[in-house]
Amino acid sequence: MRRTPESELTQTLSAPTASRTGFRPDIQALRAVAILAVVLNHLWPTRLTGGYVGVDVFFVISGFLITSHLVREATASGRIALASFYARRVRRLLPAALLVLAVSAVGTLVFLPYPRWTRAGAEIMASAGYVENWYLSAASVDYSAINDQATVAQHYWSLSVEEQFYLIWPLLLLAAWWWAAKRTWPPRVVAVIALSIVIVTGIIASGLATAGMPSPAYFVTYARAWEFGIGGLLALLPFGRLSRLAANVLAVVGFAAIAVAATAFGPTTPFPGVLALVPALGTAAVIAAGTATSRLWHSVLSSRRPVQWLGDVSYSLYLWHWPLIVLVPFAVGTTLSTVTKVAILCVALVLAWLTYRLVERPGQRWPLVAASNRRTFVAMLAGMGAVVLAGGALMVAGNLRAAADVPPVSVTIEECVGPQAMSSPEECPNRFAPASETVMGARNSYFHVPSECVARPDLLPFGSRTATVECDFSAGEAHPTTVWLVGDSHAEQWKGAVFDLARQKHWSVLASFGGGCPVIDAPFIGFREPAPAADQERCRAWSTAVREAVVQQKPDYVLTSSAGRVQLVDDGTGRPQGMQFTDGLEWTWTAWADAGVTVVALGGVPFNGEVRSPDCVLVNAGDPLACAASRGEAQPRDPYLDAAAQANSPGIRAFDADPYFCDADNCYAVIGGVVVYYDADHLNLDYVRRLAPPLAQAMGIDSR
Repeated sequence: MRRTPESELTQTLSAPTASRTGFRPDIQALRAVAILAVVLNHLWPTRLTGGYVGVDVFFVISGFLITSHLVREATASGRIALASFYARRVRRLLPAALLVLAVSAVGTLVFLPYPRWTRAGAEIMASAGYVENWYLSAASVDYSAINDQATVAQHYWSLSVEEQFYLIWPLLLLAAWWWAAKRTWPPRVVAVIALSIVIVTGIIASGLATAGMPSPAYFVTYARAWEFGIGGLLALLPFGRLSRLAANVLAVVGFAAIAVAATAFGPTTPFPGVLALVPALGTAAVIAAGTATSRLWHSVLSSRRPVQWLGDVSYSLYLWHWPLIVLVPFAVGTTLSTVTKVAILCVALVLAWLTYRLVERPGQRWPLVAASNRRTFVAMLAGMGAVVLAGGALMVAGNLRAAADVPPVSVTIEECVGPQAMSSPEECPNRFAPASETVMGARNSYFHVPSECVARPDLLPFGSRTATVECDFSAGEAHPTTVWLVGDSHAEQWKGAVFDLARQKHWSVLASFGGGCPVIDAPFIGFREPAPAADQERCRAWSTAVREAVVQQKPDYVLTSSAGRVQLVDDGTGRPQGMQFTDGLEWTWTAWADAGVTVVALGGVPFNGEVRSPDCVLVNAGDPLACAASRGEAQPRDPYLDAAAQANSPGIRAFDADPYFCDADNCYAVIGGVVVYYDADHLNLDYVRRLAPPLAQAMGIDSR
């Protein structure tokens, strides 16, 4: 017989894989373990802290099965029909995925407040196109994105990674095959070498990305592709006959590795990176053990019907559980309790079973679609287009609502309303009563810019971004008081009070904000975690420019703040972080005070997202006291107040707003009928504007 590339591929790949492509109850059990880990982690994140590694288990399984299928096809036909392969993937995965996205879009519109519609619509569109992981990766780079709440489609990031693998891997396999054929090399050897290179470089890239850009690295494809590669390598390598004892030990070690990762890892674990090898190699060990023999110790449990059933419905369960977690609190009007979480799990299981029976399985055989690959792809484009339109409609609706929802020109300061209720507890017995408005929309946005402000891209830019606005409230005065407001978004959240005072006092205001960046005489290294070198340099350059500009321009007042409790600096001394940060602030302010500037340190406000669900007020609208948080947890020591006290200079003042948020025991999320926070990390504009009188007092000016 004439030697052809097709026959060579068949001869070199068929032997080691033919015995591996039948039904594998151990792999179905792995699916059950993976989905159970993910769902329990999402429902009880503080209990199964590393359950997110279930996604990595799925990735290795997919790599093994898809490679096995491709090789089996080559064995049977001597070729790989790419169109048929992609069509099968479409019929297998898209019907259920698009159904859940469509239902989730409707659920978002019905149950979630309108400020969530725009982001949800964008992510639904990205998920329909299987690029959600790249959308989230890009969003995670933006400092402000840490305050965005999860949407109904966020979990589609892993499905996007998987679909991208399905798209690329057959092409890479064919490329290795043709390259080998031209050089008369065994294709399997070339494929193994190529895949080994992908795995090794992928692990290195994942480790570097996780260390340098931890938030975006979690989602990007190249940080996870090597996990599929490990599964693919299992399908390509010839296995010798393992003894039953060796296979059993290998399987036990594999399941143990997955269990260790699921229980020992947590939200602060650098992941994926090198540590992703633990669940990935554990999964590979279980698969390899099952390749050698079919009946193992774990089969007593893993082959039982409930376990296999859970593996059957794992895909649909993954699709449904997350939208329920996001939507149910708003639908029932309460924070998720243990009973509610159990109910969500039960409903998700029922929906998964129905979807598996009525959509997943029939979708692979629907005559109208399965009759030809062309029909499959036409149906795919139609379905994806419909979901994209639904997501786009959500975005448009959200933007239209936001455009009509603008802050009032002024607010009336009233006794017992907002922070004023904390000043007179005896006269305000209902100071923690429900808020009249709980949805935080555009009218509540701390970053609102009034018409008096003009962007100045040429002045104190933050890298390539415009960071500075000039606001003229002088009403034509020849020599108005000049006030600067500088820092990160924790300074920006005070704009409402500053601008109201500026309008009243006819000030000229300059506001410059660097995302996540303090204005400090100390080397910035990160926000909550070490930042990439480029971000560190951008922050340091902007901070230096602001510090020097204050000394040169000598405004009358500089108000400053930042998220100093979670920002990191390193001056090389090895001293405690708090000491370094406090000293850096004091040195900065002393230089300003020496130049004749009055400095006002805006003390940090109590934590929100760190101590309660950011949605707490929304889902407990009738009982805002359910959102009260312990003062000890919500209001830790603040470096801005410490630095002002340490400076002990008449030119350096401090505004400690703590009494307007907390009493001796607790800090609150609704005070005087007004919601305190706009999002997980910033104040409600309406609440801030009501703090203008005490801010004026701290500045030493008359607030009337």
